[in-house]
Parts: sequence; structure tokens; C-alpha cells
Amino acid sequence: MLATEVLRMKFSAPIYRLKRQARLLSREKKISFSKALDMVARREGFSTWSLLAAMAAQEAPARSILARLCDGDLVLLGARPGQGKTLLGLEILIEALAQDRKAAFFSLVYTRKEASALLASLAPQASLENLTIATSDDISAALIMDTLKLAPPGTLAVVDYLQILDQQRNKPELLVQMEDLQQFARTRGVILVFLSQVHRSYDPEIRPLPEIGDINAPNRIEPGLFSKTCFLHGGEMSFADVE
Repeated sequence: MLATEVLRMKFSAPIYRLKRQARLLSREKKISFSKALDMVARREGFSTWSLLAAMAAQEAPARSILARLCDGDLVLLGARPGQGKTLLGLEILIEALAQDRKAAFFSLVYTRKEASALLASLAPQASLENLTIATSDDISAALIMDTLKLAPPGTLAVVDYLQILDQQRNKPELLVQMEDLQQFARTRGVILVFLSQVHRSYDPEIRPLPEIGDINAPNRIEPGLFSKTCFLHGGEMSFADVE
């Protein structure tokens, strides 16, 4: 690994979850939503919600990550469940759309309706005109490459998620698919971000953040296939180039 950077994320939960906490607090204490927002903000160390929101906009990790990605990159974005990897992946995608790039979301987890609703909740004002959404059990390297075969350089795609690309027996093994996608990304100049599970054996008391060796992959995967990695846990994030 080269140029590894560890960042402390500013909040105990993503903004949309903090807002959900405020809505629940508003109902529970029978106070206005704005007062509840300020109460949540104070828990996070800010005097008002507006200050928290301003900091969130300034410190958005998705914007920082996107600025460091290059055409042809394969990015591994890994975390244990509930640590925010899907949210961060979609925020990176939304940042790309905000820059008028083409983007795609390939999900073997969400339905198209669920994916569309999630994106709309994260960026209600964003234009999704340049976004392709594919949600199917048939998603594989072949389908991803066919979908992006005319994509211009700089197109960003998020794949949800790495470990189930070869779940069906009729698909090539994961290593073969990833080698094909690596060559495709380099040739076309597209950026592929793979969400990934981290094995339950990862212990944050030993290491505060997971590493590439903690990836939960029943089928062999070569770390060198990725050009960059990003790992999340406990409100911290590491970002690194891969040798």
C-alpha cells in the first residue's frame, strides 16, 4: 500500500440517519422538527443543525474520494454491515452525476424500485438523466462490460456487491470476471467501484480499520486487481493506492 490516509468521519451516523433520529425525537418529545434537529446536532458536538450541515457539506468524503480517482481505476470499498459502505458508494456516484459524468449502479441486492428510491432520498434535487441502473441476478462482468461498452472515459460505476458476482454457477469464477473488468476499465477509461463485505473475523480492537486481507471472498481474488482501496469502520475511513 502507498499513500494510506486515515480520516475520522465527523458524525456518529450518516446525515440521513441523523435526520431520522431527529424525526423520531420530534414525535417522542412533541417538539418541532427544527428543535429536534438542533438537539441531535448538539449530541454530535455542534451548537445548531445548520453548523452541522455546513460541516457535512464541507467535509463530504465522497467528494474527496472522487477527486482522487483516475480513469481506469478499480476501487475496493469494504466494510462490515452497517458501517456505511453502500451509502458512501452511492454518494460517490451522486458526486459524479453532479459533475455531469455518466454513471451506473449495478446491484444484485436492491430492486430497481428500491435503488431509485434510495438515490432519490440521498439527492432529491439531483438529475439522474446520466444514470443507468441495473438490478438483476444476471449481473456479471459480461453484463457490466456490455452496458458500459460505449461509456465515455470518466464514467463511474458502482457494483453492489463484489462477493455475489459469481454466486450463480453458470457465471465465471470471480477472479476471471475481475481480470476481465480490470482490462476493460483500463481500455475504456471507466472507473469501477466495488462494494465489498469484510469478514466477521475482523476485530476492531486489534486494528481500527479493516485491510484488504479482511475481505470476505470465498473464491480467490488477487489484491493487485484493485488500484485503490477504501475501508470504513467506527466512523473512520482509510483510503489508499495499491502497489
